[in-house]
Amino acid sequence: MKKKQIYSVIAIVIVIAIYTSEYYINSEEGAVIIENGKEVKSDTNLYFLPTSTTNQIVHHNNYSLSYSEPHEQAEWVAYELKAAHLSATNHKRPYFEIDKAVKTGAAHWRNYKKSGYDRGHLCPAGDRRFTKEAHNETFLTSNISPQEHQFNAGVWNRLEQKVRYWASGNDGVFVVTGGVLKNGLKTIGDESVSVPDQFYKVILDNNNGKIKVLAFLMNHKDSDLPLYKFVVSVDEVEALTGIDFFPELDDTIENKLEASRSYKSWSF
Repeated sequence: MKKKQIYSVIAIVIVIAIYTSEYYINSEEGAVIIENGKEVKSDTNLYFLPTSTTNQIVHHNNYSLSYSEPHEQAEWVAYELKAAHLSATNHKRPYFEIDKAVKTGAAHWRNYKKSGYDRGHLCPAGDRRFTKEAHNETFLTSNISPQEHQFNAGVWNRLEQKVRYWASGNDGVFVVTGGVLKNGLKTIGDESVSVPDQFYKVILDNNNGKIKVLAFLMNHKDSDLPLYKFVVSVDEVEALTGIDFFPELDDTIENKLEASRSYKSWSF
């Protein structure tokens, strides 16, 4: 074999070795991130977390989620919004990033490009302005769902603002939100990200030693109706999603709260 051929073979071997090494390093780093996502964080309130129909719960520092691989988005995102979390700080909007803690692989943000839909936050960036890290964490692709702009900037935004209002007045609330995921939904992008026909938000107030809950169910379109018109029972949302929202509550309390559609104890 000529010297030139030998050098070529050596070069190929070196390139293969480099790529193989990088692959294993990236695989090991990915495994660490996935395992870290399984760990409950110090600010996670496990007591009020819903059940997962997908068996893929990821705990980030400032919210938890249950990822649905068939729909390429979270079936729910849950977090505590305390009065101390509310902030008017405007952090620079970061780029969206793929959530590497999702074992099955979170959808890429490019699925939304030229789709006609917003990258709608489930845990709003506005609820996590208290630090730059918390704010930026909401820009993971596991925390977004396709939303029509008029809905996202309209009635859905009004509801998010109202939740912040309740959090400030009640010294914090627990929030669970997501799209109603089912078979046959319209999809966008190469990874077939589902476009929900409906979105829900369930709020729990555990202050003053008395638990109260309120659930909203909205069709995926803008509306000028007052927010209380979208109040439903938690049982109705559970029937649509298959999710048990507050399984750790005493059954007597849970059954009573989840069957109620009353909003009289909430200030609208």
